[in-house]
Amino acid sequence: MAHKLDLDDEQIDTLAAILNVLKTERAQARLDEQRSIAGIADAVEGEDFNQAAAAEALSARVEAAERLKEEVLTTLEKTHEMLDPEQRKRLAYLLRSGQLTI
Repeated sequence: MAHKLDLDDEQIDTLAAILNVLKTERAQARLDEQRSIAGIADAVEGEDFNQAAAAEALSARVEAAERLKEEVLTTLEKTHEMLDPEQRKRLAYLLRSGQLTI
């Protein structure tokens, strides 16, 4: 990404810090999803379906997705701020063409 956008050293450092936070949040979301799956499995394992446990597990998954959404928005905003207009155009092109995904 740094090469495709022709980032300078300061921009590369800034982007690395921004993406590190997003990476951590994505890892947490994956962990939360695994916990949610375990909670759903527990809900269906018993003699009777435990709707409360399943609902709690699914709510935790939704909360994790919401936190991740907020972090992606923050990442996009901070990335936008550090790019110049030409770099923003290149980033938009990379996203539209599928060469870069979020």
